[in-house]
Amino acid sequence: MKKQQPSDGVVIIKKYANRRLYNTETSSYITLEHLATMTREGRDFKVVDAKTDDDITHNVLTQIIMEEESRGQTMLPVSFLRQLIAMYGDSMQAMVPGYLEASMDSFRRNQEQFKSAVEGAFAHSPFAEIAKRNMQMFEAAAHAFQTPTVPAAPAAPQPAASKDDEIAALKAELTRLQDKVEKLG
Repeated sequence: MKKQQPSDGVVIIKKYANRRLYNTETSSYITLEHLATMTREGRDFKVVDAKTDDDITHNVLTQIIMEEESRGQTMLPVSFLRQLIAMYGDSMQAMVPGYLEASMDSFRRNQEQFKSAVEGAFAHSPFAEIAKRNMQMFEAAAHAFQTPTVPAAPAAPQPAASKDDEIAALKAELTRLQDKVEKLG
C-alpha cells in the first residue's frame, strides 16, 4: 500500500463512496466544515477519491462554496455567477482561472494592508487626541439623553480622571474597535 501523506505538508483527505471524508493526518473522519476551517487557517490539503485515487479537491472546494452560499450570507453576486457561467466555452475560458487567482491575491494583499493601516491609524498620532475628544463628546451626549426628567440630588464632585486612566480607556476602546474591524474583514 502506498503512503498517502506527501512530504510537502499537504494533508491528504480521502473521500469514500458514502461521502465520508477521512483526514489521513489525524486519522479521523471530518466534515466539509472542517475543510472550510482548514482553508481559512491556510492549511493545504488535497482530497482524493478513496477508490480511484483521483484528485477531487476542486469538486470538494466548489461544494464547500455552495454550502457557504446556501447559508444565507452570499458572497458571490448573481451577476458575477452569470458572467462566470457565460465564460464556459468562450475563447477566453483558459485565461479566467489565472485572472481570478491574481485578482483574489491582489484583494487579499489590499485587505491586509487596509487592516494594518487601520490598526496603526490611531497609535501615537494626532488622531488619538481627536478620537479621545470625540469619545468624550459622544459619552456626554449619551449621558444627556439618559438623564431623568425628575431633577436628581446633586452628585458629589468626582475627581478628574488621570491621563493614564484616559489612555487606558482609549486603548480598551481601540481594541474593541479593532475586534469589530477584524470580524467585518
